[in-house]
Amino acid sequence: MLRQTLHETLPERREARWLLTGVLVSSVGRGLTLPFLFIYLTGVRGFSDASAGFAIGWFGAVLLICSPLGGTLMDRFGTRRVMIPGFLAQAAGTVVLALADHPAAVVAALAVMAAGGAPTWPGGATLLASLTADHERQRTFGLQFMLINLGIGVGGLIAGAIVDTSRPATFQAVYLVDAVTYLVPAAILLLLRGVGHAPPQRALGEQERGGYLTVLRNRPFRRLLLFALFLSTCGYAQIEVGFAAYSVRVAEVSPKIVAWALAANTVTIVAAQLLVVKRLEGRSRTSALSLVGVVFATSWVILGVGGLAGGGSLVAALCVIACAAVFACGETLLQPVMPAVTNVLASDELRARYNASTTMLMGISSVIGPVTAGPLIGAGQGTIWVVAMVVGCLLASLLALSLRPLLSAAEDGRASRRVGADPAV
Repeated sequence: MLRQTLHETLPERREARWLLTGVLVSSVGRGLTLPFLFIYLTGVRGFSDASAGFAIGWFGAVLLICSPLGGTLMDRFGTRRVMIPGFLAQAAGTVVLALADHPAAVVAALAVMAAGGAPTWPGGATLLASLTADHERQRTFGLQFMLINLGIGVGGLIAGAIVDTSRPATFQAVYLVDAVTYLVPAAILLLLRGVGHAPPQRALGEQERGGYLTVLRNRPFRRLLLFALFLSTCGYAQIEVGFAAYSVRVAEVSPKIVAWALAANTVTIVAAQLLVVKRLEGRSRTSALSLVGVVFATSWVILGVGGLAGGGSLVAALCVIACAAVFACGETLLQPVMPAVTNVLASDELRARYNASTTMLMGISSVIGPVTAGPLIGAGQGTIWVVAMVVGCLLASLLALSLRPLLSAAEDGRASRRVGADPAV
């Protein structure tokens, strides 16, 4: 059954399948290093906690600054021409990060990696959208998200069995392997010469004057961005700081429980994503987005119960793990639908800018999220933080529902059915 579901989910075009192969390989490399950057900087390179936090924040700031430029360059010169240098920059930056023994070199490496990632992350969505019809985009984006989590999970397990702060060479090894994995999607793009070209010059000339202003004049897309801002700020942006800090300081569970919770999140996504994508066929996308807010809010309520139990009790531990697993269920709804709506609203001439806008918004929320979580939880106001997150997620649900009248049935996914698919409900 799983094989049949996977076969039905695969995009029709061979080029899109090759791109997804590159996503899986690079995600394994990302998983080798993603969970260990803070540990690497503090335990191996001698950074203080504050300095390591600044360095990681610097990465996000550079990504936020470079994202709009990446979208503009991809629309003007073609996605493929910009993404290949982006992957090479990420590979080079990762090599420098592996070998750097001076703080300035580390900061420079992170900046290069962020600048390279600015076009490759929205560029991947742009390419997949250009290679798929609207009826299969939702499935394809869902498969992409599953492969990312599968790769990160596998990479994390491998690195967890290798890295040792007493042996710096182990960290250098996983970073160097991570650098090599960036070369795989770059090589795939080099071979796929027929994809990711710039729009015709005449059409580009008509749209270029507007740029991001033209994107922001799109009323349904503005509403989608507002939804995403609330959901990201009260959802994804809280995982690294809010979720971890509340779990350890308020629920008083051990960091090992937090690690198990994140593992449960990954396993849930990998196990459920393809089934969820299949169930989403022909159903309202705005209803699915609204449900995401409700699911995220439920996950924070569960975490709040764990905080009330406190004391590192079994109930607190189970609530922390359940919070991450329920949150993952919301992710399996969000990740296929959000890029599908983004790209159905986008024009071919400005498609990269539309996708880069969502990347910029994630950068903004990643700044707002820690600023709200840290002071509240640090001041012993964990309950207020939980209530704020629940309210924010429910507001996002209302914004998603308000988007529905602004979309046609086709844009909302209600007219996108495969032959033999169940009717929408």
